[in-house]
Amino acid sequence: MTAIHADPGRFQLFDQKPATPHMAAEVVRGLKKPQKAIPPKYFYDSVGSRLFDEITRLPEYYLTRAETAILKANRAAIAAHVGSGRCMLEYGSGSSVKVRVLLEACRPAAYVPVDISKEHLTTSARAVFQDHPWLAVYPVCADYTGPFELPPPVAALPRLCFFPGSSIGNFDPPAAEAFLRNTAEILDTGACLIVGVDTKKDAGTLLRAYNDAAGVTARFNRNALLHVNTVLGANFDPNGFAHRATYNAEAGRIEMYLDARQDQVVRVNGETIEIRRGEALHTENSYKYAPEEFVAKAERAGFDCVSLWQDPQHHFMVLLLRAR
Repeated sequence: MTAIHADPGRFQLFDQKPATPHMAAEVVRGLKKPQKAIPPKYFYDSVGSRLFDEITRLPEYYLTRAETAILKANRAAIAAHVGSGRCMLEYGSGSSVKVRVLLEACRPAAYVPVDISKEHLTTSARAVFQDHPWLAVYPVCADYTGPFELPPPVAALPRLCFFPGSSIGNFDPPAAEAFLRNTAEILDTGACLIVGVDTKKDAGTLLRAYNDAAGVTARFNRNALLHVNTVLGANFDPNGFAHRATYNAEAGRIEMYLDARQDQVVRVNGETIEIRRGEALHTENSYKYAPEEFVAKAERAGFDCVSLWQDPQHHFMVLLLRAR
């Protein structure tokens, strides 16, 4: 693990260098499936991270506003349950906006944001450090969907995990349960996970959130191809694909695709992939849960549900889970 130092002992970037060969294998494997796919984590280079920040401010995208409001309304109750002096891990930290509510309320000893986009992670983590001089900040550039090392300075601290934004919905249900089980093992017995989860609701509200009028989500979706081009030297023509988001009510999920407007022959990591006009690349699932569904999943994975809060419209929920 490479550490980049600034203000030694209080701010360090731990770059675990998410491996390009790993990315290449994943992308090629996805493109060879009967339903061609690109993993959604590859939305998030520096450009994709900025586009997602823009998405969170769109009028159609209710998720961020609802989650932030829930956290603000319940921060005292959260702090009373989790206590202070812990190491707060945040998975998929992005701009580290929502976590600021919890940092002030819970007063952890250290904050460890984990994200795959190093440039965005570094900028956001440094801003948190500058605004919270009492807090040690140790950003980790890693793929949080797989194993990663915790920074040595926090090894002895009791832990608390924050997983906002309904990112848990990007996992298929069995993978989501496995991810929760792994998180429970990372945490000490009795330690807490605070997780944001999008709820099942009318299809119109969901579809507007993923098909915004300004087209930001479309640019975000196509940016996955630009990211693959940049890192792997591929030759996707992103403008040759149209964004599409649909709601699969039976599966309880939003599905995002890039539909080919024309034939393309794409070279990725020495492989040649033919994509026909009208063929779709699947880029993301976003599962939505009823409260009782997600609580049951968390319990099977080794957590007890301490509290569950929702916004007045019941558009979103935040759960406080305790590891057994």
